Amino acid sequence: MAIVNPSSFKIILLLVAYGFKFSEAAGNLAASFVFGDSLVDAGNNNYIFTLSKANIAPNGCDFKPSAGQPSGRYTNGRIIPDIIADELGQKIYAPPFLAPSAKGSAILHGVNYASGGSGILNSTGRIFVGRLSLEVQVNNFAETRKELIGMLGAEKTKELLGNSAFSVTMGANDFINNYLVPIASTIQRALVSPESFIDQIMTTYRVQLMRLYELGARKIIVANLGPIGCIPYERTLNRVEEDQCAAMPNELAKMFNKRLRPLILELNANCKGATFVYANTYDMVEDLIINYAKYGFVSSNVACCGRGGQFRGVIPCGPTSSECVDHGKYVFWDPYHPSEAANLVVAKRLLDGGPNDVFPVNVRKLFHT
Repeated sequence: MAIVNPSSFKIILLLVAYGFKFSEAAGNLAASFVFGDSLVDAGNNNYIFTLSKANIAPNGCDFKPSAGQPSGRYTNGRIIPDIIADELGQKIYAPPFLAPSAKGSAILHGVNYASGGSGILNSTGRIFVGRLSLEVQVNNFAETRKELIGMLGAEKTKELLGNSAFSVTMGANDFINNYLVPIASTIQRALVSPESFIDQIMTTYRVQLMRLYELGARKIIVANLGPIGCIPYERTLNRVEEDQCAAMPNELAKMFNKRLRPLILELNANCKGATFVYANTYDMVEDLIINYAKYGFVSSNVACCGRGGQFRGVIPCGPTSSECVDHGKYVFWDPYHPSEAANLVVAKRLLDGGPNDVFPVNVRKLFHT
Protein backbone atom coordinates (compact mmCIF):
# COMPACT_ATOMS: atom_id res chain seq x y z
CA MET A 1 0.00 0.00 0.00
CA ALA A 2 1.32 3.45 -0.93
CA ILE A 3 2.22 5.79 1.91
CA VAL A 4 0.78 9.31 1.57
CA ASN A 5 3.10 12.18 2.45
CA PRO A 6 1.49 14.16 5.34
CA SER A 7 1.96 17.50 3.59
CA SER A 8 0.40 16.13 0.39
CA PHE A 9 -2.51 14.73 2.40
CA LYS A 10 -3.08 18.17 3.93
CA ILE A 11 -3.22 19.75 0.49
CA ILE A 12 -5.73 17.12 -0.64
CA LEU A 13 -7.93 17.96 2.36
CA LEU A 14 -7.70 21.65 1.51
CA LEU A 15 -8.73 20.97 -2.07
CA VAL A 16 -11.71 18.91 -0.97
CA ALA A 17 -12.78 21.43 1.66
CA TYR A 18 -12.49 24.45 -0.58
CA GLY A 19 -13.99 22.69 -3.57
CA PHE A 20 -17.06 22.05 -1.42
CA LYS A 21 -17.09 25.61 -0.14
CA PHE A 22 -16.97 27.16 -3.60
CA SER A 23 -19.74 24.95 -4.98
CA GLU A 24 -22.04 25.15 -1.96
CA ALA A 25 -21.53 28.81 -1.13
CA ALA A 26 -21.39 30.36 -4.58
CA GLY A 27 -21.98 34.09 -4.32
CA ASN A 28 -20.64 34.35 -0.77
CA LEU A 29 -17.35 35.89 0.28
CA ALA A 30 -14.59 33.31 -0.18
CA ALA A 31 -11.73 35.45 1.14
CA SER A 32 -10.75 39.06 1.67
CA PHE A 33 -7.62 40.72 0.28
CA VAL A 34 -7.09 44.18 1.73
CA PHE A 35 -4.83 46.91 0.31
CA GLY A 36 -4.46 50.36 1.77
CA ASP A 37 -3.09 52.66 4.42
CA SER A 38 -3.58 53.01 8.17
CA LEU A 39 -7.36 53.14 7.81
CA VAL A 40 -7.27 49.40 7.06
CA ASP A 41 -3.85 48.23 8.34
CA ALA A 42 -4.36 45.11 10.48
CA GLY A 43 -0.81 45.04 11.83
CA ASN A 44 1.74 44.96 9.00
CA ASN A 45 3.57 47.95 10.43
CA ASN A 46 4.23 45.93 13.59
CA TYR A 47 6.84 44.03 11.55
CA ILE A 48 8.78 46.87 9.89
CA PHE A 49 10.97 49.71 11.12
CA THR A 50 8.63 52.68 10.94
CA LEU A 51 7.54 55.71 12.92
CA SER A 52 3.93 54.87 12.10
CA LYS A 53 2.72 52.17 14.49
CA ALA A 54 -0.44 51.44 16.43
CA ASN A 55 0.81 48.56 18.58
CA ILE A 56 0.62 50.52 21.82
CA ALA A 57 -2.29 50.90 24.24
CA PRO A 58 -5.00 52.06 24.29
CA ASN A 59 -5.24 51.25 20.55
CA GLY A 60 -7.24 48.05 20.14
CA CYS A 61 -8.85 48.38 23.57
CA ASP A 62 -12.26 47.33 22.18
CA PHE A 63 -10.99 44.70 19.72
CA LYS A 64 -12.40 41.41 21.01
CA PRO A 65 -10.18 38.98 19.04
CA SER A 66 -7.11 40.41 20.79
CA ALA A 67 -8.86 40.67 24.17
CA GLY A 68 -8.41 44.43 24.10
CA GLN A 69 -4.68 44.34 23.41
CA PRO A 70 -3.15 46.40 20.56
CA SER A 71 -3.24 44.47 17.28
CA GLY A 72 -1.71 47.12 15.04
CA ARG A 73 -5.08 48.52 13.97
CA TYR A 74 -5.21 52.30 14.16
CA THR A 75 -8.48 52.43 16.07
CA ASN A 76 -10.13 51.17 19.23
CA GLY A 77 -11.82 48.17 17.62
CA ARG A 78 -12.59 46.80 14.19
CA ILE A 79 -11.59 48.33 10.88
CA ILE A 80 -14.06 48.38 7.99
CA PRO A 81 -12.77 45.16 6.31
CA ASP A 82 -13.31 43.33 9.62
CA ILE A 83 -16.91 44.53 9.83
CA ILE A 84 -17.66 43.61 6.22
CA ALA A 85 -16.12 40.17 6.74
CA ASP A 86 -18.38 39.66 9.76
CA GLU A 87 -21.45 40.74 7.80
CA LEU A 88 -20.66 38.44 4.88
CA GLY A 89 -20.10 35.41 7.06
CA GLN A 90 -16.32 35.16 7.00
CA LYS A 91 -15.25 33.65 10.32
CA ILE A 92 -11.59 34.67 10.34
CA TYR A 93 -10.16 38.12 9.61
CA ALA A 94 -7.48 38.37 6.95
CA PRO A 95 -4.08 38.24 8.72
CA PRO A 96 -1.36 40.82 8.05
CA PHE A 97 0.91 39.68 5.22
CA LEU A 98 4.05 40.17 7.32
CA ALA A 99 2.75 38.22 10.32
CA PRO A 100 4.53 34.87 10.78
CA SER A 101 1.11 33.21 10.97
CA ALA A 102 0.12 34.36 7.46
CA LYS A 103 1.21 31.12 5.85
CA GLY A 104 -0.36 27.89 4.68
CA SER A 105 -4.06 27.39 5.32
CA ALA A 106 -4.33 30.78 7.09
CA ILE A 107 -4.17 32.63 3.76
CA LEU A 108 -7.21 30.78 2.41
CA HIS A 109 -9.31 33.37 4.25
CA GLY A 110 -7.41 36.20 2.58
CA VAL A 111 -4.54 38.48 3.53
CA ASN A 112 -4.25 42.10 4.64
CA TYR A 113 -1.41 43.99 2.90
CA ALA A 114 -2.22 47.50 4.16
CA SER A 115 0.43 49.67 5.75
CA GLY A 116 0.12 52.80 7.84
CA GLY A 117 1.72 55.86 6.26
CA SER A 118 1.72 54.38 2.76
CA GLY A 119 0.37 55.83 -0.45
CA ILE A 120 -0.29 55.24 -4.10
CA LEU A 121 3.02 56.92 -4.90
CA ASN A 122 6.17 55.17 -3.70
CA SER A 123 7.51 58.48 -2.38
CA THR A 124 4.58 59.02 -0.04
CA GLY A 125 5.21 58.55 3.68
CA ARG A 126 8.97 59.04 3.66
CA ILE A 127 8.65 60.96 6.92
CA PHE A 128 7.78 57.64 8.60
CA VAL A 129 10.84 55.86 7.14
CA GLY A 130 9.31 52.40 6.67
CA ARG A 131 5.97 51.76 4.92
CA LEU A 132 4.62 49.48 2.20
CA SER A 133 3.49 51.44 -0.85
CA LEU A 134 0.67 50.20 -3.07
CA GLU A 135 3.20 48.80 -5.54
CA VAL A 136 4.86 46.80 -2.76
CA GLN A 137 1.47 45.59 -1.54
CA VAL A 138 0.53 44.32 -4.99
CA ASN A 139 3.95 42.64 -5.24
CA ASN A 140 3.21 40.93 -1.94
CA PHE A 141 -0.16 39.75 -3.23
CA ALA A 142 1.63 38.21 -6.21
CA GLU A 143 3.66 36.17 -3.71
CA THR A 144 0.47 35.10 -1.93
CA ARG A 145 -1.01 34.02 -5.25
CA LYS A 146 2.02 31.81 -5.92
CA GLU A 147 1.58 30.20 -2.52
CA LEU A 148 -2.12 29.61 -3.17
CA ILE A 149 -1.36 27.96 -6.51
CA GLY A 150 1.14 25.74 -4.74
CA MET A 151 -1.57 24.61 -2.30
CA LEU A 152 -4.71 24.57 -4.44
CA GLY A 153 -3.55 24.49 -8.04
CA ALA A 154 -4.15 27.12 -10.69
CA GLU A 155 -7.87 26.47 -11.32
CA LYS A 156 -8.94 26.42 -7.65
CA THR A 157 -6.87 29.54 -7.01
CA LYS A 158 -8.59 31.28 -9.91
CA GLU A 159 -11.96 30.29 -8.44
CA LEU A 160 -10.99 31.44 -4.95
CA LEU A 161 -9.77 34.83 -6.15
CA GLY A 162 -12.82 35.26 -8.37
CA ASN A 163 -15.13 34.91 -5.35
CA SER A 164 -13.00 37.06 -3.04
CA ALA A 165 -13.23 40.70 -2.03
CA PHE A 166 -10.35 42.95 -3.06
CA SER A 167 -10.55 46.33 -1.36
CA VAL A 168 -8.25 49.27 -1.97
CA THR A 169 -8.28 52.24 0.43
CA MET A 170 -5.49 54.54 -0.68
CA GLY A 171 -4.65 58.15 -1.46
CA ALA A 172 -5.09 60.13 1.76
CA ASN A 173 -1.40 59.94 2.63
CA ASP A 174 -0.44 61.10 -0.85
CA PHE A 175 -1.79 64.44 0.29
CA ILE A 176 -1.51 64.48 4.11
CA ASN A 177 1.98 62.95 4.23
CA ASN A 178 3.32 64.07 0.87
CA TYR A 179 1.86 67.05 -0.97
CA LEU A 180 0.67 68.80 2.20
CA VAL A 181 3.51 68.04 4.61
CA PRO A 182 4.26 71.32 6.43
CA ILE A 183 7.49 73.05 5.33
CA ALA A 184 8.96 69.96 3.62
CA SER A 185 6.49 70.09 0.72
CA THR A 186 6.50 73.86 0.19
CA ILE A 187 8.92 73.68 -2.75
CA GLN A 188 7.02 70.76 -4.31
CA ARG A 189 3.73 72.68 -4.22
CA ALA A 190 5.44 75.67 -5.83
CA LEU A 191 6.75 73.51 -8.69
CA VAL A 192 3.93 71.00 -9.12
CA SER A 193 0.31 72.06 -9.47
CA PRO A 194 -2.42 70.03 -7.75
CA GLU A 195 -3.64 68.92 -11.18
CA SER A 196 -0.18 67.64 -12.18
CA PHE A 197 0.28 65.89 -8.84
CA ILE A 198 -3.07 64.13 -9.19
CA ASP A 199 -2.10 63.16 -12.75
CA GLN A 200 0.90 61.33 -11.29
CA ILE A 201 -1.28 59.59 -8.72
CA MET A 202 -3.87 58.46 -11.26
CA THR A 203 -1.28 57.13 -13.68
CA THR A 204 0.22 55.01 -10.91
CA TYR A 205 -3.19 53.97 -9.57
CA ARG A 206 -4.34 52.72 -12.98
CA VAL A 207 -1.21 50.56 -13.32
CA GLN A 208 -1.60 48.94 -9.90
CA LEU A 209 -5.36 48.32 -10.23
CA MET A 210 -4.74 46.70 -13.60
CA ARG A 211 -2.05 44.52 -12.02
CA LEU A 212 -4.59 43.28 -9.47
CA TYR A 213 -6.95 42.38 -12.30
CA GLU A 214 -4.21 40.58 -14.20
CA LEU A 215 -3.35 38.62 -11.06
CA GLY A 216 -6.92 37.35 -10.75
CA ALA A 217 -8.92 39.96 -8.81
CA ARG A 218 -12.49 40.19 -10.13
CA LYS A 219 -14.44 41.96 -7.38
CA ILE A 220 -12.54 45.11 -6.50
CA ILE A 221 -13.87 47.81 -4.17
CA VAL A 222 -12.02 51.11 -4.51
CA ALA A 223 -12.70 53.80 -1.91
CA ASN A 224 -12.46 57.45 -2.82
CA LEU A 225 -10.94 59.94 -0.40
CA GLY A 226 -12.91 61.10 2.60
CA PRO A 227 -13.00 64.74 3.76
CA ILE A 228 -9.40 64.72 4.98
CA GLY A 229 -9.64 68.39 5.96
CA CYS A 230 -12.05 67.38 8.73
CA ILE A 231 -9.75 65.04 10.65
CA PRO A 232 -8.62 66.50 14.01
CA TYR A 233 -5.02 66.74 12.79
CA GLU A 234 -5.87 68.96 9.81
CA ARG A 235 -8.30 71.05 11.87
CA THR A 236 -5.52 71.66 14.39
CA LEU A 237 -2.80 72.27 11.79
CA ASN A 238 -4.93 74.79 9.91
CA ARG A 239 -6.31 76.46 13.06
CA VAL A 240 -9.91 76.34 11.97
CA GLU A 241 -12.95 77.28 14.02
CA GLU A 242 -14.68 74.58 16.04
CA ASP A 243 -17.32 73.80 13.41
CA GLN A 244 -15.08 74.18 10.36
CA CYS A 245 -12.86 71.86 8.33
CA ALA A 246 -9.62 72.77 6.57
CA ALA A 247 -10.57 73.91 3.07
CA MET A 248 -7.49 73.05 1.00
CA PRO A 249 -7.21 69.35 1.97
CA ASN A 250 -10.91 68.86 1.25
CA GLU A 251 -10.60 70.54 -2.15
CA LEU A 252 -7.70 68.26 -3.05
CA ALA A 253 -9.73 65.23 -1.98
CA LYS A 254 -12.60 66.35 -4.22
CA MET A 255 -10.22 66.84 -7.14
CA PHE A 256 -8.84 63.34 -6.60
CA ASN A 257 -12.34 61.85 -6.41
CA LYS A 258 -13.41 63.64 -9.58
CA ARG A 259 -10.61 61.82 -11.40
CA LEU A 260 -11.10 58.47 -9.68
CA ARG A 261 -14.70 57.83 -10.71
CA PRO A 262 -13.95 57.97 -14.48
CA LEU A 263 -11.01 55.63 -13.90
CA ILE A 264 -13.34 53.10 -12.28
CA LEU A 265 -15.77 53.40 -15.20
CA GLU A 266 -12.87 52.87 -17.62
CA LEU A 267 -11.71 49.76 -15.78
CA ASN A 268 -15.22 48.30 -15.76
CA ALA A 269 -15.46 48.86 -19.51
CA ASN A 270 -12.09 47.31 -20.30
CA CYS A 271 -11.63 44.50 -17.75
CA LYS A 272 -13.70 41.53 -18.88
CA GLY A 273 -15.41 39.61 -16.10
CA ALA A 274 -14.49 42.10 -13.38
CA THR A 275 -16.55 44.52 -11.30
CA PHE A 276 -14.78 47.57 -9.93
CA VAL A 277 -16.91 49.27 -7.27
CA TYR A 278 -16.56 53.00 -6.60
CA ALA A 279 -17.09 53.58 -2.87
CA ASN A 280 -18.09 57.18 -2.18
CA THR A 281 -16.70 57.44 1.32
CA TYR A 282 -16.36 61.22 1.03
CA ASP A 283 -20.12 61.77 1.14
CA MET A 284 -20.64 59.06 3.76
CA VAL A 285 -18.09 60.52 6.17
CA GLU A 286 -19.12 64.12 5.49
CA ASP A 287 -22.73 63.21 6.31
CA LEU A 288 -21.57 61.51 9.51
CA ILE A 289 -19.50 64.54 10.54
CA ILE A 290 -22.28 67.06 9.86
CA ASN A 291 -25.14 64.97 11.26
CA TYR A 292 -23.22 63.17 14.00
CA ALA A 293 -25.98 63.58 16.60
CA LYS A 294 -28.44 61.75 14.33
CA TYR A 295 -26.10 58.75 14.40
CA GLY A 296 -25.76 58.83 18.19
CA PHE A 297 -22.39 60.59 18.49
CA VAL A 298 -21.53 63.50 20.79
CA SER A 299 -18.48 64.72 18.84
CA SER A 300 -17.29 64.72 15.24
CA ASN A 301 -14.33 67.08 15.53
CA VAL A 302 -12.38 66.04 18.63
CA ALA A 303 -10.30 62.87 18.82
CA CYS A 304 -11.36 60.43 21.52
CA CYS A 305 -7.70 59.60 22.14
CA GLY A 306 -4.93 62.11 21.49
CA ARG A 307 -3.31 65.24 22.76
CA GLY A 308 -2.78 68.84 21.65
CA GLY A 309 -5.15 71.72 20.98
CA GLN A 310 -8.91 71.86 21.24
CA PHE A 311 -9.30 68.91 18.84
CA ARG A 312 -6.65 66.63 20.46
CA GLY A 313 -5.14 66.65 17.01
CA VAL A 314 -1.38 66.89 17.46
CA ILE A 315 -0.04 63.79 19.23
CA PRO A 316 -1.31 60.32 18.24
CA CYS A 317 -3.06 57.99 20.66
CA GLY A 318 -0.78 56.45 23.27
CA PRO A 319 -0.40 55.73 26.99
CA THR A 320 -0.06 59.43 27.89
CA SER A 321 -2.97 60.62 25.74
CA SER A 322 -6.20 62.12 26.97
CA GLU A 323 -8.95 59.58 26.33
CA CYS A 324 -12.71 59.97 26.17
CA VAL A 325 -14.89 57.88 28.45
CA ASP A 326 -17.32 56.50 25.85
CA HIS A 327 -15.39 55.42 22.75
CA GLY A 328 -18.60 54.76 20.83
CA LYS A 329 -19.71 58.39 21.01
CA TYR A 330 -16.79 59.90 19.08
CA VAL A 331 -16.48 59.84 15.29
CA PHE A 332 -12.68 60.04 15.52
CA TRP A 333 -10.63 57.67 17.61
CA ASP A 334 -7.36 59.60 17.23
CA PRO A 335 -6.13 62.65 15.26
CA TYR A 336 -6.32 60.73 11.97
CA HIS A 337 -8.59 57.69 12.20
CA PRO A 338 -12.26 56.93 12.82
CA SER A 339 -13.54 54.98 15.79
CA GLU A 340 -15.04 51.53 15.42
CA ALA A 341 -18.48 53.12 15.86
CA ALA A 342 -17.84 55.40 12.88
CA ASN A 343 -16.47 52.46 10.88
CA LEU A 344 -19.74 50.63 11.55
CA VAL A 345 -21.78 53.48 10.05
CA VAL A 346 -19.64 53.61 6.90
CA ALA A 347 -19.47 49.81 6.55
CA LYS A 348 -23.27 49.59 6.68
CA ARG A 349 -23.58 52.02 3.77
CA LEU A 350 -20.90 50.19 1.80
CA LEU A 351 -22.79 46.95 2.30
CA ASP A 352 -26.34 48.13 1.65
CA GLY A 353 -26.16 51.67 0.26
CA GLY A 354 -27.62 52.93 -2.99
CA PRO A 355 -25.77 54.10 -6.12
CA ASN A 356 -24.84 57.44 -4.55
CA ASP A 357 -22.85 55.52 -1.93
CA VAL A 358 -21.52 52.58 -3.94
CA PHE A 359 -21.56 52.26 -7.72
CA PRO A 360 -22.43 50.24 -9.78
CA VAL A 361 -23.45 47.83 -7.00
CA ASN A 362 -23.18 47.73 -3.22
CA VAL A 363 -20.89 45.26 -1.51
CA ARG A 364 -23.60 42.87 -0.34
CA LYS A 365 -25.07 42.59 -3.83
CA LEU A 366 -21.58 42.15 -5.27
CA PHE A 367 -21.39 38.81 -3.45
CA HIS A 368 -25.02 37.74 -3.80
CA THR A 369 -25.61 38.08 -7.53
